[in-house]
Amino acid sequence: MDFNGTNILTGSLDIISQSLTIPVLIILLIIVAVTIILLGQVVREYFKNKTVKVGEIRDLMYGIDEADNITEVRNLISSSNLPSTQKNILLEICNADSMKKATREALARKLVEWEEEKIDKKLNRTDVITRIGPTLGLMGTLIPMGPGLAALGAGDINTLASSLTVAFNTTIVGIGSGALCYVLGKIRNQWAERYLSDLDALTDAVLDFMG
Repeated sequence: MDFNGTNILTGSLDIISQSLTIPVLIILLIIVAVTIILLGQVVREYFKNKTVKVGEIRDLMYGIDEADNITEVRNLISSSNLPSTQKNILLEICNADSMKKATREALARKLVEWEEEKIDKKLNRTDVITRIGPTLGLMGTLIPMGPGLAALGAGDINTLASSLTVAFNTTIVGIGSGALCYVLGKIRNQWAERYLSDLDALTDAVLDFMG
């Protein structure tokens, strides 16, 4: 009875593990496609995004501080080399000059938070693949090994070779995708930190000018 029970349990686990083969392979293919898309996006962002030097941010902050009125601040922001998303946020804060100070500051915080949320969503894509890519690669390695070892015991070399091929391919794809997304995530993190740091500093400068 115990022997039969063990056979049932091991047989059930074998069915479950083997049934995961196709889903794992499909997800790995999707991960490869998403990784390629993310690589293209990072390359495009590298050539498209403007790199605002520290000196430009400093000069803009001096200009805001020395401006005579809010219209001059708007003109300084509009004519700067800032990314359009930063300009839109800062100009929206400038246009809130009729609001009370506390309300205006709350609006500024909310605008910056929304921008942070958008950036976090972009960064989460690479983070997810960095974590699940190697895991799925390992699953794709271990799942075919069961039938492969069984085939080895039966002297079926062809089935063993096929199982090992699947195992090695999934390992390479999973680890490769995870490693590439890790690098892409690091690059995007650096850009995001710089972007948000500049936005925070300029937001404070505009709010301080508006009083």
